Amino acid sequence: MIHHIEINVKSLQRSREFYSMLLPDLGYKLYQEWPEGFSFKNGSSYIVFVQTEKPYLHLPYHRKASGLNHLAFWADSRSEVDRLAGKMRLSGAPMLYEDRYPFAGGPDHYAVFLEDPDRLKIEIAAGEGVEADG
Repeated sequence: MIHHIEINVKSLQRSREFYSMLLPDLGYKLYQEWPEGFSFKNGSSYIVFVQTEKPYLHLPYHRKASGLNHLAFWADSRSEVDRLAGKMRLSGAPMLYEDRYPFAGGPDHYAVFLEDPDRLKIEIAAGEGVEADG
């Protein structure tokens, strides 16, 4: 089990707005706050977001380079994936693979893919074995 993941972000405010809109719907609760960061917790695991220090702000992030590629979260159902996809679309979040939604991950993988403010890919997938709703 993962204890925590820490992510440096270019704009703490933009990341706070994005993740405050997304993570509570996935069962995460605001856990910690301090001037340079914040975290959300679900069970015993948490995700920490920290403002990137000024000397490193010029360095670009690219998920195809070495390092973290994306974060994937479980949703309770296909309808929850659809609801969150709609919510994040309305927020203006960049959506990925829209032409293949909701099966961009394959014919048996119901998910939405989007980017956070720093272009980190976020995936929200319906739980394994979750059948079509309704």
